[in-house]
Amino acid sequence: MQVDYDKQFIKEATKLPPTQKKLLANKLSYLAINPFDSRLHTKQLSSPLTGVFSFRVSREYRVLFRFIDAEHLFLLSAKHRKDIYR
Repeated sequence: MQVDYDKQFIKEATKLPPTQKKLLANKLSYLAINPFDSRLHTKQLSSPLTGVFSFRVSREYRVLFRFIDAEHLFLLSAKHRKDIYR
């Protein structure tokens, strides 16, 4: 699975706490193999974020992504769960 990163995602990921950065790196390896791996808790979002999916980095942090096609993902954002769905 090819994974590309939005500039916003990179900016937000670099601002994550160090422990979250390590967890994110680990979760991205699962994502590249299977975006619906049970360890990711991947969910499809509803309106107004139709077509966007999220996965858990930890209990507090989430990543939003979108499928470009069956073998290509685009990571959009990485934030605390209280902020990411706004």
